[in-house]
Amino acid sequence: MSAPSKPRNWCLMRMDDNGNQFVVRADLTRNAAEALARQFEARGHKQSYWVRPQQPGGP
Repeated sequence: MSAPSKPRNWCLMRMDDNGNQFVVRADLTRNAAEALARQFEARGHKQSYWVRPQQPGGP
């Protein structure tokens, strides 16, 4: 019996210098989204990155 898959209902968000918010990537597990946020933040960009649950019906 295989292990149940983790829910892929998290997304990585970004806020640019003008305060605009964007979905960078959706349909991720929480761990994958958090790891991706750390990768982007490590690049030293001024933008803010965070992880949040996807909204019903889309990112």
